Amino acid sequence: MGLARTARGPVHDVRAAREHGIINTLDQARIPCWADKGYQGARGTVRVPFRGRWEKLSAGQQAVNRSHAKIRALAEQAMATLKNWRVLRKLRCSTTRITSLVQAVLTLHHASSTTG
Repeated sequence: MGLARTARGPVHDVRAAREHGIINTLDQARIPCWADKGYQGARGTVRVPFRGRWEKLSAGQQAVNRSHAKIRALAEQAMATLKNWRVLRKLRCSTTRITSLVQAVLTLHHASSTTG
């Protein structure tokens, strides 16, 4: 959960995602998205973990939260890798190549994390 920066200043992440149409776009494209508890109520294809104290959650809810955390951990590690490699800071290529570059970095990251 955090704050995103907009032209009007800091706003909550879920509000910024709504204002920029990210949640609607994900939903229309039927792309699932695993988010943190700060996105509670975002709806659509945005998945959030169950809220509440661990011991109060049912066994099924705990299993869902465990699975959710594993999926999010992969994404968090991948983003950290992108930041650590500083690949996106000083790109000298066409902006149309950025998606392919990010996909390549994330594929390498995933391959190295599953074999090691």
